[in-house]
Amino acid sequence: MNITEIVSQNQEVMHGALVFAGTRVPVSSLLDHLKAGDTLEDFLAGFPSVSRQQAEAFLEFAFQSASSRVIHARAA
Repeated sequence: MNITEIVSQNQEVMHGALVFAGTRVPVSSLLDHLKAGDTLEDFLAGFPSVSRQQAEAFLEFAFQSASSRVIHARAA
């Protein structure tokens, strides 16, 4: 799954917030739910327009992005 199938950003959709592609659900909603202690299943039940594949792919992308930044920071 490529990033454009996971998330999108458009000034005309949710005032330019990063949303799950094909939805109006801000990615920040997933993060807020997880920070509050909700499970991924809880989030998906509340936002059925977001697929499990999208949510898991976003979390994997975020992990890979953070890992890459740490590796680059150590090398600097």
